[in-house]
Amino acid sequence: MKSIPLGRTGLMVTKTSMGCLPVQRCGLDEAVELLRAAYDGGIRYFDTANLYTDSEKKIGLALSDVRDQIVLSTKSTAKDRDGVLAHIENSLKMMRTDHIDLFQFHQVAEVPDPEDPNGAYAGALEAKRRGWIDHIGVTSHRVNIAEDCIASGNFETLQFPFSYISSPRDLDLAAKCKAAGMGFIAMKGLAGGMLTNVRACHAFMKQYDNVVPIWGIQSMEELRQWLEVDREDPDMDDELRSFIDKERRELSGSFCRSCGYCMPCPVGIEIRNCARMDRLLRRSPWQQYMTDEWRAKMEKIEDCLECHRCSSRCPYQLDTPSLLKYQLKDYREFYEAHKDLL
Repeated sequence: MKSIPLGRTGLMVTKTSMGCLPVQRCGLDEAVELLRAAYDGGIRYFDTANLYTDSEKKIGLALSDVRDQIVLSTKSTAKDRDGVLAHIENSLKMMRTDHIDLFQFHQVAEVPDPEDPNGAYAGALEAKRRGWIDHIGVTSHRVNIAEDCIASGNFETLQFPFSYISSPRDLDLAAKCKAAGMGFIAMKGLAGGMLTNVRACHAFMKQYDNVVPIWGIQSMEELRQWLEVDREDPDMDDELRSFIDKERRELSGSFCRSCGYCMPCPVGIEIRNCARMDRLLRRSPWQQYMTDEWRAKMEKIEDCLECHRCSSRCPYQLDTPSLLKYQLKDYREFYEAHKDLL
């Protein structure tokens, strides 16, 4: 499996790498088996976060005996020195390791201040002094904040949503990181599950020699697909380019990326899925969304307070209440048109 340098960190990471947020949804034994199969298949970079419930624990159980053969990165949402140190210490314990290759400030809404002695950055520097972490990076969903982080010169890596339906400004972050000597870690390479053609996704990422996609893998079948396409290693050709152009036309505009920053909703609407239901119905087996459980989730939209807390948190500036109302209307129409097929 091909490896590339992660910016100026000196770390070499496999071009096909694994984002471990989904393993929190797997049972313990299932997750350990999956992570170990990923390692056996050649994947050598695993990205997780303190926020991903028991993901770090599962990584420790699955991979601690091959720790010197892999690169581990994790993240903290803590905003102060002591909080960052506590999170890192817990990550070391959970992953059964004495150091973390890359620590990242998670979901930042502003650039962490390296001059604040009690701030999060001070915590990362102290952790580095203690030998707990080797490198410092940052993650964000906001392109203006990502650009500011690059310009600051304070980070060795940037993690950002990056796929073939990303905006030109988002895509330009890869080039900016390359010019700054920063590693670029591509999260949400499947745009929150909207993209399903692994060959197209792989070929797109292959065009960027400094981009490391961390595919969110949660099943053996998904792992098989990524290992298979890595072995095939398809280049971008006219057929894939035409397919991607069609996808861009169909998926352009205001749609939910399922990042989850809008949640929790004060009345319990499952925004991250309900707000993209039209795409889910038309891009995956629709029957799974016609259950009584899902119909109740969608009807919950009627309880929306239009408080716009969700909109204020959305990094893509979506008018979420209006989007939810449209989704409920579309869902009801789709159900009426297909109920006889259930």
